[in-house]
Amino acid sequence: MAGIAIAGTLAADVIKMISDYPKKGMLADIYEVSYGVGGCAANTAAGVKRLDPSIPVKSIGLTGDDEMGRFLKAKLEEFGIDTSMIRQTQQEVTSFSDVMTVRGSGERTFFHNRGACRLFGAEHLEADRLDAKLVLIGYGGMLDALNLPDEKYQTVLARVCHDLKEKGIQTAMDVASLSDAQEMRRLVLPALPYLDYLIINEMEGAMLTDMEVRDAKGQLIPGAMEAISRRLMELGVQECCVLHAPEMGCAVDKDGIYCEEPSLDLPQGYIVGAVGAGDAFCAGILYSVYRGLPMDEALRIAAASAAANLSAGDSVSGLRSAQEVRALYEAYRVCKK
Repeated sequence: MAGIAIAGTLAADVIKMISDYPKKGMLADIYEVSYGVGGCAANTAAGVKRLDPSIPVKSIGLTGDDEMGRFLKAKLEEFGIDTSMIRQTQQEVTSFSDVMTVRGSGERTFFHNRGACRLFGAEHLEADRLDAKLVLIGYGGMLDALNLPDEKYQTVLARVCHDLKEKGIQTAMDVASLSDAQEMRRLVLPALPYLDYLIINEMEGAMLTDMEVRDAKGQLIPGAMEAISRRLMELGVQECCVLHAPEMGCAVDKDGIYCEEPSLDLPQGYIVGAVGAGDAFCAGILYSVYRGLPMDEALRIAAASAAANLSAGDSVSGLRSAQEVRALYEAYRVCKK
């Protein structure tokens, strides 16, 4: 039963709504604390399943043998996600993040313990017997066991992507925003020639290509996202590179065709939180690829999926069906000149 598999980072989110992000040594109020699923193996999987419940979706990850791990598995099963490839280890706790979210703006900061995700390796993907049409691995650069060196492919991550493609499975990746750009390039770039789709944000794209995407005032540099996408295709991505930013999303495919879509014009007060917005965008792209939709339509669905996510404080409560996402797009679309 082929479908979409989302593999890698699986974490519990402890979401704290705060008044503001304080300077060092200062205090901020916490208004609300909630618990949710986190990481692409939960968020993106839930996003695809909510968009289209008929698509078989499998989450592949590693948790600790603890309450947080059981909480994650139970939540995913509520979405109808196949959790048979979520394994447990007694060597580490379940990965978790303290997510500090500023009330009103949705701006968030993460304090993360990788926990069991440090141990997630090639053996947990079971490429030889994996039944899927499309596999997303995330987050590239953040999974320690996949970052290990490989004599032939430079990294275990690159070897895994190669092995999946050899099986005829389409491959995709989301990456982590590491603090060291040089290290990020070392860990992620070797995998690009074995990826059909790369779906990342604008800052990650800038780091991977050593290019500038924003000016001194923090504004997007005109044409920068397209240039970064084209450079990533040159570095090996096979089918399409997709970049997203708060202002827009864009894509360049293997034929050099470029398309872009502005983010939705959401009304004041709509945004509750931004936890998982990138994962929701990614889910929109994966759903569209699986359904064979053109990339310009995929960008519209992805933009609206991310916008739906912004309506809730956690990473999954705002997710909606494809029909609802299309209606949201029509309600708040930006008319192009």
